[in-house]
Amino acid sequence: MTNPLRLVVFDCDGTLIDSQHMIVAAMAHSFEAHGLAVLPRAQVLSIVGLSLDEALYALIPHEEAVKRRAITEGYKEAFYHLRDKPELAEPLFEGTREAIEAVAARPDTLLGIATGKSQKGLRHMLEMHNLAHHFVTLQTADDAPSKPHPQMLQQAMREAGVDAANTVLVGDTTYDIEMAVAARAHPIGVNWGYHHTDELTRTGAPRVLTHFNELAPALDALWPASEFQT
Repeated sequence: MTNPLRLVVFDCDGTLIDSQHMIVAAMAHSFEAHGLAVLPRAQVLSIVGLSLDEALYALIPHEEAVKRRAITEGYKEAFYHLRDKPELAEPLFEGTREAIEAVAARPDTLLGIATGKSQKGLRHMLEMHNLAHHFVTLQTADDAPSKPHPQMLQQAMREAGVDAANTVLVGDTTYDIEMAVAARAHPIGVNWGYHHTDELTRTGAPRVLTHFNELAPALDALWPASEFQT
């Protein structure tokens, strides 16, 4: 009997890559350019995972929509121009590459990404780290409503041809966990990103990883390793 397809979908910022320095710097640059006080680092990082429009609304809800849009465009421009600064690099978290390669090597298992980044930003990151070939579906803020709306994950499942019962979402924020729960997929949290472990568990993550080497055992708990044997 053929095993059903499995799908593991990863968040990007705060899960695969450590983008905090770039995000904070680009946001500060845009705020200053538009005459606003720079927000505390923790406040900026708390909205990582949302699409940019939703993130700006969460940060400055009392500003006029026209100004928020201008700040959004300023952020995008700053992000692009700051990419060459080594102190703002976006490295992979420890164990990311090994975890992706190990999951991709499993028979009947496909990989995807669901992120608040744009398609352009995501593809740049994947090409920079030579990871693009591992993923069969890339869902971004260009393609669906912001997390925690489930549409990004639902589209990933449709593209991959995998049902919710055989789909895992790995992410570092409550937005990721809420999205997975809404899509009826299995959420797995990580503790090296931008939301605390207790927030993730309270939102519905039954397991929160402390290192990427714990991902394989977490998947085996859902999908017995014997099912991957040929």
